Amino acid sequence: MFWHRKRASSAQRGNLTAFIDEGSEIEGKYTFSGTVMLNGKFQGEIASTDTLIIGERGVVNATVRAGTVIINGELVGNVQATERVELKGTARVFGDVEAPVIVVEEGVLFEGHCRMTKTKPAEAARDTREFSVVPLKR
Repeated sequence: MFWHRKRASSAQRGNLTAFIDEGSEIEGKYTFSGTVMLNGKFQGEIASTDTLIIGERGVVNATVRAGTVIINGELVGNVQATERVELKGTARVFGDVEAPVIVVEEGVLFEGHCRMTKTKPAEAARDTREFSVVPLKR
């Protein structure tokens, strides 16, 4: 039967986990997993290891720490991402951006410092190989 079939979580399907639309105003600390689209107003702190998308109508005044941050709207505050930050053409960012990969499209208004960091420690450890020399007896 169809109702007994397990559904994949929305994060696994690549869909949005949450959508905060226009008319919403949130203040405080927001933590989440999966992918969140924020088109409303937010003030405070955002923390996640997953993806945050600030929509064209989103106005965020916060410190943001996430895996991936995609900005189409306005952000006042600093951004730290462990994977990447994308500033789309309609983005307005007033603050510092730090990530291993930073993409800035034409048309972006960006006032702040940009710092490209090294890749995540797990990736760096995986790529580093230690070799030792063992003498062979003949």
